[in-house]
Amino acid sequence: MTDNELRLRACEPEDLEVMYELENNPSMWEVSCTTTPYSRYILRQYLEQATGDMFTDKQVRFMVERVADGKVLGCVDLTNYEPLHDRAEIGMAISSDYQGQGIGRRALRLLCQYAYTHLHLHQMVAYIPADNEACLQMFRNEGFTSHLHLKEWLRGADGKYKDAVLVQCLLTNSL
Repeated sequence: MTDNELRLRACEPEDLEVMYELENNPSMWEVSCTTTPYSRYILRQYLEQATGDMFTDKQVRFMVERVADGKVLGCVDLTNYEPLHDRAEIGMAISSDYQGQGIGRRALRLLCQYAYTHLHLHQMVAYIPADNEACLQMFRNEGFTSHLHLKEWLRGADGKYKDAVLVQCLLTNSL
């Protein structure tokens, strides 16, 4: 899955350090539902055991790579795959050095195309902190609509609860 500038590709053992940085960034924890750092050992096990098959693992992770030089800029996930209803949740982490440059938007577009064309998903959803207007706008620009405002859905690093917005996209052949 590629466009002129980005490629979504399978995880490789060489991605361990990038994954370690992303997974252990406390600012990401409120949306990833984790409360403790991941060790390199645990991440190495994940890389060794993940089949890369959405139907087996019920999730799949792609590294977001710049085509020009192979630099990994982040990752995107499809999780909580529900085969009966042909839907999954989206997770995304773009390294802070590359945020605000349209990388997330292009990665999301590629992920949606893949989900529709290859996985035959009917819909995808994401839970976004209500105060993350840039992320909400990115999803809206890619055809996601806000359907539900969830009160005190996420617990922040400071221990305070914050609202989230559920965004949804019904995938069609117009992608």
